[in-house]
Amino acid sequence: MQKDSRKMDALDYHAKGRPGKIEVVPTKEAKTQRDLSLAYSPGVAEPCKEIHADNEQVYKYTAKGNLVAVISNGTAVLGLGDIGPEASKPVMEGKGVLFKIFADIDVFDIEINEKDPEKFVQIVKALEPTFGGINLEDIKAPECFYIEKALKEQCSIPVMHDDQHGTAIISSAALLNALLLQKKKIDKVRFVVNGAGAAAMACIRLYVALGAKPENFNVFDIKGPLHRGRTDIEEFKLPFANASADATLTSAMRGADVFVGLSVSNVVTGEMVKSMAKNPVVFALANPDPEIPYLEAKAARNDVIIATGRTDFPNQVNNVLGFPYIFRGALDVRSRQINEPMKLAAVRALAELAQTAVPDMVNLAYNTKTISFGPDYIIPKPLDPRLLATVAPAVARAAMESGVALKPIQDWEGYTNELNRRLGLDNQVMRVLGSKARRDPKRIVFAEADNIKILKAAQIVYDDGVAYPILLGDVEKIKRIAAANKIDIEGLPIFDPKSEEMRPKRMAYSEVFFQKRKRKGINIYESQKVMRNRNHFGAMMVEMGDADAMISGLTKNYADTIRPAIQVIGTEEGVRKIAGMYLMLTKKGPLFLADTTVNFNPTAEELAEITLLAAREVRHFNIEPRIALLSYSNFGSSDGAEARLMADARRIVKERMPNLIVDGEMQASVAFNKELMKENYPFSELVDRDVNTLIFPNLAAGNITYNILQALGAADAIGPILLGLNKPVHVLQLGSSVRSIVNMSVIAVVDAQIKNKTATDEVVRRSPWWKRLKRNKQVTNP
Repeated sequence: MQKDSRKMDALDYHAKGRPGKIEVVPTKEAKTQRDLSLAYSPGVAEPCKEIHADNEQVYKYTAKGNLVAVISNGTAVLGLGDIGPEASKPVMEGKGVLFKIFADIDVFDIEINEKDPEKFVQIVKALEPTFGGINLEDIKAPECFYIEKALKEQCSIPVMHDDQHGTAIISSAALLNALLLQKKKIDKVRFVVNGAGAAAMACIRLYVALGAKPENFNVFDIKGPLHRGRTDIEEFKLPFANASADATLTSAMRGADVFVGLSVSNVVTGEMVKSMAKNPVVFALANPDPEIPYLEAKAARNDVIIATGRTDFPNQVNNVLGFPYIFRGALDVRSRQINEPMKLAAVRALAELAQTAVPDMVNLAYNTKTISFGPDYIIPKPLDPRLLATVAPAVARAAMESGVALKPIQDWEGYTNELNRRLGLDNQVMRVLGSKARRDPKRIVFAEADNIKILKAAQIVYDDGVAYPILLGDVEKIKRIAAANKIDIEGLPIFDPKSEEMRPKRMAYSEVFFQKRKRKGINIYESQKVMRNRNHFGAMMVEMGDADAMISGLTKNYADTIRPAIQVIGTEEGVRKIAGMYLMLTKKGPLFLADTTVNFNPTAEELAEITLLAAREVRHFNIEPRIALLSYSNFGSSDGAEARLMADARRIVKERMPNLIVDGEMQASVAFNKELMKENYPFSELVDRDVNTLIFPNLAAGNITYNILQALGAADAIGPILLGLNKPVHVLQLGSSVRSIVNMSVIAVVDAQIKNKTATDEVVRRSPWWKRLKRNKQVTNP
């Protein structure tokens, strides 16, 4: 992908629609005059008086207890340096997004135009009444040390400079597990640390808190080794200034047990790793390029355990494993600070979590069934849904035990359940599926490649390493559209089914199609003619193994798109009718709706088959289906034909799959109301369960429901996902957005992974598009 194109994508992402990445959303009704009188004058005076009488009531009557300030002066932003407070704002907004999606913490980002440390502290201190916690970000050293220390002393709410402590906490958890696997004691091992900035010194100090000895550290900064003869070393670094004046990184590495790099790329060689002690540990954490490439370090010796900051290799040290959950635990017990015991509790919780069995959701995300504690898995994966309910309680308990918690937790089981409900354990579904897709990309035919939305989506999925697009249509027209809109399709295959160049392939496809349809009204001439149609040609590419999946339907009606897929590919064995299902991404988690697109008035037998197809597909998302068969009736309250239809369908489903959690007929209001269900229908299988799959009695009901949810903004819709086809073909909703097409591409890739478990075809590996992805380090060999 051209640099300019990536730049425009990033700028468009931030600029289009509502500028930026965050907004403020009311949490109370504010529609009527009465609502407004309660929200503001005169009703708002009552909580004001309560808080004036007792400041602690601010946590009861305002959002302070769930509000964190992400604060920067823009002096050390990413790798960009001192770019100023305004230019730091996109990063601070992004940090706020991570707080929200991983721990349901609200954030105001605050960019302060002040470099003087004392004035900066005064400004932030003055903001304390607004917030429940303060996350300092991208402030340069050494000022950041003074600023954090002063604010921690002066504020009575949690303050943490994540650039310092985030890496320290995550790498400490990795270190504990690496040393456990290497059979080494932390108080005995010899450390070499390259880098002596904020993050490096925080790492060193936390390692010492875990038992490492200061005299066992050799530390290097940009000027060379830290030794006692230097006069430019801050006092707190002196205990670690153990190197000799003439020491080099090469000499220090000889016989060392642990190397930690928080510096620059390519300063460590394979020979230096070879010189280390038996069973060494190498944390090369410079980003984006580590101190030594992962593969080079691994090739140097087979007994090394390696961690980096990269997503494309094992053991990623990623700050998102820490700060959302640390602040969550601190806020929930109203801690006055984030102290050493709380950080150590987070370290041990992360280390212990990595030693436990990995849930299916994580295996799905990383496209394996074999993730287990060992050299390639010493810290949890960022997509592990257990992180919130593991780290936050550990931090909260440590705050209580260390005496800084003002609101102790009494019911730990209830607290854990509340944490799981905050985000929904299943709500990471698209992040999980995207991660899975990138680990085994598939070839997707885009049958309508002469459309700008399709080309943009193809560019995105290719650039993200999700899929290898194959574009169908007039070659010159597609190239003109791409050039006019600065979409880079260089190297992507473009096939025009009507062209003379494709005649041999078209004739081969038409012969196969004729054999399939010769007794169903198709003659030889018609089979040759129909292969000029892109939907037929694309479906035949999938059928013949020249592609793994097809996406179409953006500009054609549903029936015209689905018919070629049925004719060419057909249904799975035992499936008589295909069905359509939408995945609705709601605030409470994913919700699956079927049938929404295919069967007008299914029989009870057909509804049972739709239910079983939907249940299987939901399981492909690594989610246990909990299914409600919807009607206007509740468990026989009406004797209408449609109500009996759903009851009969449920009976058939239970005969075929007794262990499936499914019930009905029932009204939607009952399906989503646990109290109503438990009180009135305690016999139901869905009592105390969150329904995640809805089966509708007819096409009209299903179609109307998903369109209403989408139109009202209650959910993002992905689909329709076709159920029952023998190979992956998915039909877009007419006029789908680029985002919807990208999401559908992810679904198609995962579907292809499930239906075709063979490795990527050798032809793909030889192609320029595959090689270009490899050069960009976006994929690994399948």
